[in-house]
Amino acid sequence: MKSFLHLALLAQLMVLGAGCSKNSAGSFQGYIEGEYVYVAAPLAGALAQLAVARGDSVKAGQLLFELERQSEAAALAQAEKNLAQAQAQRDDLTKGKRPTEIASLAAQLARARANLKLSADELARRERLGGNAVISKEELDQARAQRDADQAQVNQLIADLATAKLGGREDAIRAAQAAVEAQRAARDKAQWAFDQKQQFAPANATVQDTLYRQGEFVAAGNPVVVLLPPENLKVRFFVPQTNLPQIKIGQPVSIHCDGAAKDYSATVNYISTQAEYTPPVIYSRETRAELVFMIEATFSPAYAAPLRPGQPADVRLN
Repeated sequence: MKSFLHLALLAQLMVLGAGCSKNSAGSFQGYIEGEYVYVAAPLAGALAQLAVARGDSVKAGQLLFELERQSEAAALAQAEKNLAQAQAQRDDLTKGKRPTEIASLAAQLARARANLKLSADELARRERLGGNAVISKEELDQARAQRDADQAQVNQLIADLATAKLGGREDAIRAAQAAVEAQRAARDKAQWAFDQKQQFAPANATVQDTLYRQGEFVAAGNPVVVLLPPENLKVRFFVPQTNLPQIKIGQPVSIHCDGAAKDYSATVNYISTQAEYTPPVIYSRETRAELVFMIEATFSPAYAAPLRPGQPADVRLN
């Protein structure tokens, strides 16, 4: 059994060596690869609208699909009403009393000031008469007390009017403002949930696949549309370890695909740090020749448009 496995492994090594030997100097075999974008909604729901089909070209910001969102719409409407209520309560505290109440206090203050003027004039007359011994000391004290009482009434109404214009206390206003901010955060959360039921293309791309049909229930986080932006296309090829020092990040390469009328340009952006094939335990000059490393090179979006993932490609170093 061990002898059979050894022979099978040896046959694989010979095939790989033959494949590598077919590469001309600076030319390597590979294939076109794509990095797909799986578009999903973070919330669950039935698929209400599938706005694209396989093979469509979409622009950034174009609607891809929409999940049912009646419950999110109701939650958003309630959150907006709660926010409006909290704002009204805060504004009521900052406004103070109603205008008619303030006008009533102002009228009372005017009347009190008139009474104060009258009592002050009366006190002045009695003080003049008291000096001539026309009125008694008791009558003079009574006039002075009336003047002081009217002054106190004026002072009280001035303070009441100032308090009425101030509105609620600072602590109550801060609490009302905190309630407004909490309701605004709840509204923003409800708006986010409502918006997430619609998903849009993050970039210009081709619709590679659609994974659900309209009416089907989509679990949270499950992809509905698979996109392939042109900039996500790349070529992946394999280079023997003896040729690895010739390749650098940023190096341009030429790509030829079967049947293509022209070659395509790409730029090396990744060199694997591990060999794709590991020979038996003991390394030798012969086994080291079988080591290959994966290289990736990206296209510009203009060049990548006609290419398709899975196409075989011949890569030549420039």
